[in-house]
Amino acid sequence: MSERESMPYDIVIVGGGPAGLSAAIRAKQAATEAGIELAVCVLEKGSEIGAHILSGAVVDPRALDELLPNWKDLDSPLTVPVTENHHWILSEKKKYEFPHGLMPPFMNNKGCYTVSLGNLCRWLAGQAEALGVEIFPGFAAAEVLWNDDGSVKGVATGDMGVARDGTRKDSYQPGLELHAKYTFFAEGVRGHLSKQLIRHFELAKDVEPQVYGIGIKELWDIDPAKHVPGRVIHTQGWPLGEANGGGWIYHQANGQVSLGLVTWLNYSNPYLSPFDEMQRWKTHPEIKALLTGGRRVSYGARAINDGGWQSVPKLTFPGGALIGCSAGFVNVPRIKGSHTAMKTGMLAADAAVAAITAQRQGDELQSYIDAYKASWVYEELRGVRNTLPLVEKTGNVVGTLLAGVTMWAEHLGIRMPFTLSHHRDNEQLKRKDHVHRIVYPKPDGVISFDKLSSVFLSNTNHEEDQPVHLTLRDPDIPIQHNLPLYDEPAQRYCPAGVYEIVEVEGQPKFQINAQNCVHCKTCDIKDPTQNINWVVPEGGGGPNYPNM
Repeated sequence: MSERESMPYDIVIVGGGPAGLSAAIRAKQAATEAGIELAVCVLEKGSEIGAHILSGAVVDPRALDELLPNWKDLDSPLTVPVTENHHWILSEKKKYEFPHGLMPPFMNNKGCYTVSLGNLCRWLAGQAEALGVEIFPGFAAAEVLWNDDGSVKGVATGDMGVARDGTRKDSYQPGLELHAKYTFFAEGVRGHLSKQLIRHFELAKDVEPQVYGIGIKELWDIDPAKHVPGRVIHTQGWPLGEANGGGWIYHQANGQVSLGLVTWLNYSNPYLSPFDEMQRWKTHPEIKALLTGGRRVSYGARAINDGGWQSVPKLTFPGGALIGCSAGFVNVPRIKGSHTAMKTGMLAADAAVAAITAQRQGDELQSYIDAYKASWVYEELRGVRNTLPLVEKTGNVVGTLLAGVTMWAEHLGIRMPFTLSHHRDNEQLKRKDHVHRIVYPKPDGVISFDKLSSVFLSNTNHEEDQPVHLTLRDPDIPIQHNLPLYDEPAQRYCPAGVYEIVEVEGQPKFQINAQNCVHCKTCDIKDPTQNINWVVPEGGGGPNYPNM
């Protein structure tokens, strides 16, 4: 007999991001329209809604217009419309402005807003609670629960108060089981439970592998004379000579600038460090001039789905569905996924409410798949499906030109007769003796910084005496395999200083500083042998982003 208590719901949603909250709101709306009562809850592993949310972000309000048509009257945080669009191609010392008129029309950000996505989620949570949605922050869904017929029954939250050695501390509390007619997984990129479900139900067997980038972000208070509310800048080129990706600079509310660099995780040189590339990017004369006289106030990192249309897995399974970035709905050239995440959450909610109204329970929500394929999300992603592979295969300059041609063609109704493939990011590294070592400049503490002072600004905290949530399938692989072949790349691809090679009695040892983890998931993605398995720590652990 389990000592865990259980609670029944109609719909349980794992993850309090844009997709999960939009699904919760839409489920309540649809239930009212159908004339039924519906019990909906949202589990969020962060200490509060928004604590683990990190994005650029420029938000397209298309889904929000559908979800809450009167959102402008509800004191939403979308208050800074995009006023300018710039695309810079950088060399080490110069920038070249790409004519924005040559961009496909959907790239111009007309009608979009610069905003903290964390604050948007906090506001959405308020709208959900006003409709009767129960939201439980600080509760990490750690286990999928199953019915006897193999369908998903719900989830269980992790036990609290377990010591690192597995014993129970005085503060021990068993997890809670949440049973549902339908469970939505909205964990974001590379979700712990979503990954298990994709494997268990073979949801990705007929699609291309998902590929990823890592976004390193900082928030700065800058000189008011340099701040232009609504100015949006994207950069391409330097310093990513050995990788693909690009930067962003968004002038947001309150005199702040959101800026960061995305590095695609298909890079081959194991000495590359996405964190250090971002710090170097800030030293470009144009960017340094913007930041001089300002103050860095926040830091964080998060992986990003880059696979697009051809990597979206099957969305449903008996008893549940994947929504938002758990399934990978990011539009890569637009650098946007919040609007598509919200819309897919809404589509899944409509399908679940219809099934519950028809007194079905635990079946597959085929109507969600059908609605997705008939939606603007599907069309938007299909039109840009070849952008990333073209850049990857032919390089930044040629690839960008070819991608532009295909996007213009799709915009004009000329359907490209091909869909390019992807290759798994963890399989792309070359051996250390086949590449050159990258030497990064030392941080100056004014414009560029080190990892530990950066992690401090993320407000990351984990209870130190708890099981390490960065688990190794084989503890010998880091030293016996990764170190001799790749000089253990985890030391460099992690943006938080979690992984180190230290010397103990004259021998190298792989050390995991789990308390530094900002939950970006890069290690789970890029480890060459997929030896690192990221699992949820105690609820409430991790970063506490105020407005990222």
